Order: sequence, then structure tokens, then C-alpha cells
Amino acid sequence: MATGAPDQRPHQIRLLGQRRFAPFFWTVFLGAVNDNLLKFAVVLILTYQVNVPWLPPEVVGPVLGALFILPSVLLSATAGQWADRSDLAALMRLAKGAEVLMMLLAAWALWTKHVPMLLLSVLLSGVHVTLFSTVKYAYVPRHLAASELTGGNGLLEMGTFTAILLGTVCGGVLVAPQWGGTVALMAAIVLLAVMGLLAVQGVPATPAVSPGLRINWNPLAETWRNLDRIHHDRVLFMCLLGISWMWCFGAFFLGMFPVLSKTVLHASEDIASLLLVLTSLGVATGALLCECLTRARDGDEPELGLVLVGALGMGVFGLDIAWVVHGISMDPGMASVQAYSVLDFMARPLHWRGLADQMLMSVSIGLFSVPLYAQMQYRAEPARRARIVAANNILNAVFILLSALLTWLLSALGLGVGGIFASAVLLHGFVMVMTVRWQPLLWSQTVAWLRRWRWRSPE
Repeated sequence: MATGAPDQRPHQIRLLGQRRFAPFFWTVFLGAVNDNLLKFAVVLILTYQVNVPWLPPEVVGPVLGALFILPSVLLSATAGQWADRSDLAALMRLAKGAEVLMMLLAAWALWTKHVPMLLLSVLLSGVHVTLFSTVKYAYVPRHLAASELTGGNGLLEMGTFTAILLGTVCGGVLVAPQWGGTVALMAAIVLLAVMGLLAVQGVPATPAVSPGLRINWNPLAETWRNLDRIHHDRVLFMCLLGISWMWCFGAFFLGMFPVLSKTVLHASEDIASLLLVLTSLGVATGALLCECLTRARDGDEPELGLVLVGALGMGVFGLDIAWVVHGISMDPGMASVQAYSVLDFMARPLHWRGLADQMLMSVSIGLFSVPLYAQMQYRAEPARRARIVAANNILNAVFILLSALLTWLLSALGLGVGGIFASAVLLHGFVMVMTVRWQPLLWSQTVAWLRRWRWRSPE
């Protein structure tokens, strides 16, 4: 079903005008906006507007985060099996129809401020995310040629991080009474769900690759079976571990943004939002740059030459972030600073250095992750591709939880925010060195990429 581009070199932006990709992209984008809008709005409502004794405001964020990610752990294996045995377009239409019903339930919960139903809505939203995080990476290689996988995944990751940012910002804005409050939230989530249902109608048929597959309802056994099957393909297994490490590394920084803003920078909560904006824009930019930087031609296979380049940027800029944070925390003048605004924060030159580091580190994460996703899709056995993606989603969740555990442990040992960031970067360096020793292909493809950039003249 995959078709190559007529051009000598593929151009990812043209995919947004083609039926094989555009309806799918907007379906995924609208769903991601809606899921993140609902989750963040409910966090704000249960933190600032509706309080119940059994859910104190200080635990609302962690509890909702756990509810949102729990389906990924419990249901990814089952979702992968359903995706392999089903027409992906039909499965997406079914999911978008269910999303409309889910968002109608969420709208009722918002109107009545019924806390258990709000929590259930976030949990169901996590189920929606679990299904699409599996289906989207199984769909792309069914409709794009090998040479288009890097560009297609770049667009997909750009759209995902832009949607996360847009949904979070809109959730924070619409919950405010001056922007419509509850009625505006209700209208937004239902409208986005209906738009997604309309968009998915244009997704072309994508027949099942394993129509006779029998569902194994034990998620642990199914996940272990898939990991055991793929660990013999060392490059594929490395791609899965690399993607999971990217989420772990990013979680070290994202999880500390509120603490960094409050205790180190003595700034308002808007600074944490600013850091989130820079992170999302940076990853989206890096993802879009991948196709251009790889200089892929029609017929080329996806390559891993940018992975070590991105890993180097993650380490260098992450270490400088740690140095900047340490310098700010050791500044005796910061003790007298009260919470200041974004403009006051950006008036300090050292802060500009930290913001530039955050942006460039996020760009590097995009360069690191997109080739790994493309290579995973290319190497995965077609009849089991969705199940392999599902196994990767579970690994991602486990690595994110590992990041939270390590952050808590380092904090308990007395390390500040800068020390935790530095520890994450040192661990990143160790992981990358061991990975290159285990899989020399990474180094050889990086050298080949550098040589191609040096000798291939621009057209």
C-alpha cells in the first residue's frame, strides 16, 4: 500500500495535502488537543474550584497523571492485538465515535462538578490516548514509503507536541470565568470530538495484517512475548529502548519545572508554562528538521545518523541547564526575590541562557527520537507491528515511572534541582556510551551521515 514519491527527494509537508496522510494527521492532532485540554482543565478545577476531602489539592496533579497513564500500562498490549487484527481505519472511526460519547459524559461532569465522573472522564481519555498511540505508529508505515518514514514521523511528532501544548494552554484559558468557564469547556471538548469524527471519515482503508489473531487478555504475558520475540533483532530492540529513554530523560526535566519555577527562580507559575511552551516548540522544530537533515532520497531506507547528534545536544544543553540552575540557586540575591512575572524573568541575561539551552535541548530530543520511531516502524515485522508499538508504549510508561522514582531518590539524598538535572545528564551520557558499544551501527551511520553532509553538494 505504501507508495513512493515521484520527486527525487521526499518533502514531508506535501503529505498534509494527500488523503493517505492528511485525514489521519488531523484525526490524531484533534484527539491529542482534546485529551490534554480535558486533563489540564480537570486538574485546575479540582485544584482551585472544587475540593473534596478525599482528594486534597496537592495530590490532584499526581493522581490525574496516574489515571491518564494507567491505561497505557494495562491496555497497550490488548490495543496492539486489536490493531493487528483490525482494519486500522475502521478501528479509528470506532474510537472517534466513542470519543464523542466520552466527551459528552465529560461535559456533563463539568456542568455538575461531579468529581468521580471527572476522574472517570480523565481515565477514559487515557484509554483513547492508549489506542491512538498504538494505532498511529502502525498506520504510518502502511501508507508511506521507507524514504518517507522520517518525514512522516517528523510531522506526527510535531503535531503531537503542538497538540499537547495547545490543549494545555486552552485548558488553562477556558477554565477561567472571563473566557467562558464551564460552558466554554463543555463546548470545546464536544466540538473537538465531533471534528475528529468528521476528519477520520477521510482515512483510507487499512486492512488487517493478522485478521485471525486470537486475543491474549493477559497484558504482562503478551508484552513479555513481544519483547522476547524482538530482542533478537538488536537494532529494533535498541530503537525501542532508545525511545523509552527519551521519555525518561524528558520526564526528569518536565517533572521538575514547577519546583524549579517556585523554589529556585522564585517566579510565578507562568514560568513553568513558559518552559513547557519552549519544550513543545523545540521538540516540534527538531522533529520537522529531521527529514531535511537526513537528506533522504526516494528509495532510501530510514537511517539513524541523527540519533547521536541529538543525544549529544541533549547532553550538552542539558548539562548547561544544570549549571545555570545551580548558579541561580547559589546566588545570594535570589533569596530576597519575590515571585515575578515572565517579563521580569526574561530581563535577566542568565535566564536567557537557560531558556536558549531548554529550547536547543528540546530540538535535540526531536532529532534523537524521530529516526528511532522511523527505524522501529521499518524494521518491525508487519504482521506484529502494532503489538511491537504497544510493547514500546508500555516500556515508555515504565521508564517515565523510573524517572519519577530516581527524581524522588535524588531529592531524598539532598540534591537540588540543578543536581538532579546534572545527574540525569550524566546518566544519559553513560546510557549513550553503553549503547554505542552494544550497537556500533549507531556510530557508523553517524559517520556516514557526516560524510554525506560534507561531500554531497546542495541541489
